[in-house]
Amino acid sequence: MKKLVVFSRLADPLLQQLREYFDVAYFEQIDAGNHAAFVAAVRDAHGLLGVDLTIGRALLEPARKIEAIATISVGYDSYDVEYLTERGIALSNTPDVLTETTADAIFALLLAAARRVVELAELVRAGRWQKGSIGPAQFGVNVHGKNLGIIGMGRIGQAVARRGRLGFDMPIHYFNRSRVPVAEAELGASRASLEDVLAQSDFVCNTLPLTRDTEKIIGAREFALMKPGAIFVNGGRGATVDEAALIAALQNGTILAAGLDVYEKEPLPTDSPLLTMPNVVALPHVGSATQETRHAMARLAVDNIIAAFAGRPQNIINPAVFARHAAASQ
Repeated sequence: MKKLVVFSRLADPLLQQLREYFDVAYFEQIDAGNHAAFVAAVRDAHGLLGVDLTIGRALLEPARKIEAIATISVGYDSYDVEYLTERGIALSNTPDVLTETTADAIFALLLAAARRVVELAELVRAGRWQKGSIGPAQFGVNVHGKNLGIIGMGRIGQAVARRGRLGFDMPIHYFNRSRVPVAEAELGASRASLEDVLAQSDFVCNTLPLTRDTEKIIGAREFALMKPGAIFVNGGRGATVDEAALIAALQNGTILAAGLDVYEKEPLPTDSPLLTMPNVVALPHVGSATQETRHAMARLAVDNIIAAFAGRPQNIINPAVFARHAAASQ
């Protein structure tokens, strides 16, 4: 029986399902107390399943039996895909099941930043809401009818665009490496350069994955192109944004506010200026964090790892691995 190391908490039925197919070494989480045991288990494993660990050469070089890894996430920037492909290790992810939930969270950040929901809720909680205490200095800005810019028109970007267009009558402008005809036909979305999207939009939502091409794609120059009253929302990856430039743009009034779910370093350092800015709504990377969606992601990851070892791979990030195996078996 193949050996599988699970390094994230799983519901008992999913864990039991895996044990029907694999000899499972189960770690609910990795910490200083069990890290050595985890590394030892990986060294003898054929597969891995989990999330929130950096997986690359340092961990896997001694693990010469590894054939497949299933991440319980759609993003895979914590995996050294080039090294995995070089080693012939298949990596699968969990697309689709988190799209709508993540889009909900991104739009919640947009609304919260625009209407100053967190700031004003704290005012009430602190007992500072008095008669006559709410005036223009506490007003937010409208969302309906405003221009919505989407940076990265993938599944999540399109779901955010649907919410903006169909729910709030927002004209949609988007930047993407290729056209998205369905968004143009159904939502009237207009594709433009990054510079034009930034300049035209009242709200800018970033949903880009982290790649060599997207790292710090939004920096001081890009914030300077945005409207002074613009609100920036990052629901993609933290490192696609130059965080120092974002902080400066917020401090200097280059942009009005930001809603953030991702950061260059996570967890966000306790001395980050973002934590003390009233014009920032900051969440702890919870875009997909609902009971239903996290269970669906885990279930799909379990299906992915079972399928990979059954020779019918699905949701594979580096399909060249299986193409190579198929060619070698002929």
